[in-house]
Order: sequence, then structure tokens, then C-alpha cells
Amino acid sequence: MNDSGTPDEPTPEPLELILVREHTVYSCVMGSRAFGLATEASDTDRRGVYLAPTPLFWRFEKPPTHVEGPRDEQFSWELERFCELALRANPNILEVLHSPLVEDLTPVGEELLSLREAFLSRRAHVTFSRYAVSQRGKLLGDLRNHGAPRWKHAMHLLRLLLSCRDLLRTGDLVIDATPYRDRLLAVRRGELTWEETDAWMALLQEETEAALATTPLPESPDLPRVEAFLLRTRRTSATATRTGT
Repeated sequence: MNDSGTPDEPTPEPLELILVREHTVYSCVMGSRAFGLATEASDTDRRGVYLAPTPLFWRFEKPPTHVEGPRDEQFSWELERFCELALRANPNILEVLHSPLVEDLTPVGEELLSLREAFLSRRAHVTFSRYAVSQRGKLLGDLRNHGAPRWKHAMHLLRLLLSCRDLLRTGDLVIDATPYRDRLLAVRRGELTWEETDAWMALLQEETEAALATTPLPESPDLPRVEAFLLRTRRTSATATRTGT
């Protein structure tokens, strides 16, 4: 009740939560659970893609390009932003498209997953390598300042390098690191020395460079195919809104 004695009107639900709850087209589990590296202490990281209704883009205030939450360790992108990042070969985004642990999938999400190879190109070599250099720099900083790297981060960098090498070799992105699980978890536990860990990183980088010379990946992603999907999806959303379906 308010001061006048009339019932308070319910607080409108934030648009961000509505988009994630009602318009998610694809969601999955990522992190250690998707990589085959989970332990009893591992969190459950969730990632998703939502399709904002087309009429929301006709206003001055556009719908959000991403939403954090509402659950812990949950993050979602609007479809257009997700596709934009995937076309740039953003490592985190490409891996989301290849999670083996799918939780929600609509027909639009199925079509998005059918485009996985359209996003893959030799650009991945640049983006994955750039990310690896950045992460190795942080590990070296930890080594200088604290006497040891963050071993969990070292493990995930090695996993990323393995994924990139095999992507360039085969043209397929596989994020399941189960074949390397024992050694990667040994890195996480600090059972390998930094010298051994760094030598493994250097070897993987050399193998990645060698794979680039013969990779089956195209020079660029299939932008027209992805754009056609996005435009078709936006038109369908607009029509559904007008007809109330």
C-alpha cells in the first residue's frame, strides 16, 4: 500500500531479464564443464543468445547488446552482436557456438548453429594468437610479482592453444580437451614447472604456425550467408509482432 491507501503498482520487470527469459534462442554451458576439465569445485558458466524483437530497434533507445545474469555466471548476447563478434573470430564467441552442452535451442538457434562453419576463417589464427600472447604476458607478470603464475589460467591458455592448432589443421573447432585432461589438470595443480608449461606453450605456438600454411580454412568468413540469416530472422520477428504470433 502507498500513502493514499491504494495498492502499489508492481515494479515493471527490466527489459534485460525479459529478453533473456522470453527471447533466448540458444543457451549452453561453457567453461571447464564444456572443455572436459571440470572438477568438484568447478562453477557452471552459462552463455546464451537472445533475439530482441525487431520493433525494439525502431526506437531511439535500442535493446541491449548483451545482458549479464539473471543467474550467477550467466551472460547473453543479442543475436546481431553475437554474429558480429563471431565474424571477427572472437575466441570466446566461437567456442560458445561449439559447446557440447546445449541447454536451450529454438529453430532460430538451430539455424545459428548450422552456420558454425560460416564463421570460421583464418582470422582465428590472428585472434587466438593475439589472445594467447596477452594471457601469457599476464602469466609472466604473475611470475615476476608473485613467484608463480595462476596455474588455472595457464591451463586454460594451453587448452586454447590446442584448440587453435587443431582448428587450423582440420578446419573444425573442437573445444573438448578430454584427450589432454590429465596433463592439463596437472598444470592446474602446479605439478609441472613453469619451464615445462612454457615449453609446451611454445611448442603449440610453433605447431599452430606450421598448421597455418596448409589450413583448409577460408581466408574470410562467409559474411553474405550470415547476413542473409540475420535479415531473414529480423523480418520474421517483425511479421510475428505485427500479427501477434
